[in-house]
Amino acid sequence: MQAVCSGFVYGLAVADSFVRTGQARTALVVGAEVFSRILDWSDRGTCVLFGDGAGAVVLRSDERPGILASVLHADGSHAGILTAPGNVCGGKVIGSPYVRMDGPAVFKFAVRVLDEVARETVAKCGLALDDIDWLIPHQANIRILEATAKRLGVPRERLVATVDRHANTSAASVPLALDFAIRDGRVRAGHRVMLQGVGGGFTWGATLVEM
Repeated sequence: MQAVCSGFVYGLAVADSFVRTGQARTALVVGAEVFSRILDWSDRGTCVLFGDGAGAVVLRSDERPGILASVLHADGSHAGILTAPGNVCGGKVIGSPYVRMDGPAVFKFAVRVLDEVARETVAKCGLALDDIDWLIPHQANIRILEATAKRLGVPRERLVATVDRHANTSAASVPLALDFAIRDGRVRAGHRVMLQGVGGGFTWGATLVEM
């Protein structure tokens, strides 16, 4: 699936559907990006923000649901503020293959939709924002992460931020951050974790998981 920074959340929702309908008992969901291939290294507005990475989780069928709810959205009318406009035709690249971004516009859009989709997700499973133990958005930049947490009323200490370690690795950033928080002991069994992503296209979504 290609949903850029929302890719991991999209993948979780699809895999969860397969497990719930009995088409699969176990699913491996991988988020991976190689942004270094499509960065213009003379554009300081993008090249210093993105990184390459990969992360994965395993979903298994169980009587106790781990994924409580997922909400996905897409709207192509905003594509121009974050895009890689080139395409391949006849073996040749037509147009610019590099990422182009309107940073201020992306910031405003991302914070708004991440706030909205988190509220949709908790409402879908009859919970409240206070029921979230940890917020793990895709690691776009620290300003977006902190602004989203503030709008949701999530304390800074319950926001998992690892963007300083691996930059914005797009679809890989959520599983990377989740792994980091599990390894250092913050995220434990029984915790409710809100996973979020918003990316060019535009796509966005959230999944509430009980560990």
